[in-house]
Order: sequence, then structure tokens, then C-alpha cells
Amino acid sequence: MHLKGVAAALVLSCCAMGTAGTAQSMGGMKMDSPAGGKKLPSPAAKATVTLDGKPLTINYNTPNMRGRKIMGELVPYGKVWRTGANPATTFITATNLKIGNLSVPAGTYTIYSLPSEKDAWMLIVNKQTGQWGTVYDESKDLGRTAMTQNALAMPQEVMSISFENTHGKTTELHVKWERVDEYVTVTAQ
Repeated sequence: MHLKGVAAALVLSCCAMGTAGTAQSMGGMKMDSPAGGKKLPSPAAKATVTLDGKPLTINYNTPNMRGRKIMGELVPYGKVWRTGANPATTFITATNLKIGNLSVPAGTYTIYSLPSEKDAWMLIVNKQTGQWGTVYDESKDLGRTAMTQNALAMPQEVMSISFENTHGKTTELHVKWERVDEYVTVTAQ
């Protein structure tokens, strides 16, 4: 009986030490990898374009469908979505922009989206940066602008953000996943 008590205390002690070590290591954890240094299932990606000689960059992580229903389920309608996976999606512009009808000064932002089943999606430009993707503070929104939707002919397994149809000072920012292609015009000011 005494031996069982000692063994249980030893197990509890080891578990407590392991938990303390994990909590301590999480404090310095990079946002693109979980504790333990394992790779996340949604790898990092980047979309870049140059408008009027100035760079625009979007850093995001790429979730996969993996047999799941995406729109309306994994990405619920009527709720703010991180527009990617893992850390918040970062938008960096070296020039003032007009994104849809929204004026965006040069700087670093987080982008979110508000998916809708029937109405236009909204692209949200938020002034908070460096947070995990699910940490959204509406009070820090710079603003929102409507997006245009196209249906993709074939399902797209990996979510992507891209700049397309670039001409001089204008491009389109596209968010594609499953059968959805949401986009908005971006113009250097």
C-alpha cells in the first residue's frame, strides 16, 4: 500500500514538472508553431504585389479542406473569420490605399473577413497586430468594405490569398477556398 502511494506521488510530481515546463516554454513560443516545436498543419504563405513602385504584402497561413465542409461550417456565415489559420493574417502596405471604398493609410494591419451566404462578404482591416488569429477586437477596426464573389469551377483544397489582375496602381485582392473566390479592388493613392 505504501509503495502504491509513493508511485502515485512520483507520477503526480513528474506530471506537475512537465506541465510547468510546458507553461514556461509557451511564454516564448512563436505564434507559427505550437508548444513542442511541432509544425502546424496550415503552413505559412505570402502574397505580394507592387503598386506604383511600393510593396504590399500579406502574410497568412494556409488551411486545407481535408474532407471538411468549409463555407457555412468551418468558416461560419455571419461571424468574423481570421481569413487563414493560426496567427492573424497580416497586411503590410508601404503606400496609402483605397481597398474597395475604404481608405487605408500606409502601415501594418490585420485582415479578417465576415462571410455571408447570400450578401457580399466584408473585408475587415483592423489596427491590432501580432495576435493569434482568433483574437479579434472590433473596436480596433479601421473599417470594412464589401467584396465581390465568384464561384470557382472546381473546389480549391488549400485556402489562398493572392493579388490578381494588376495594372499600374490597381490590383484585386482574392481570397479563395472551397468553391468561393471573394475579391476586392485595391488602388494605390
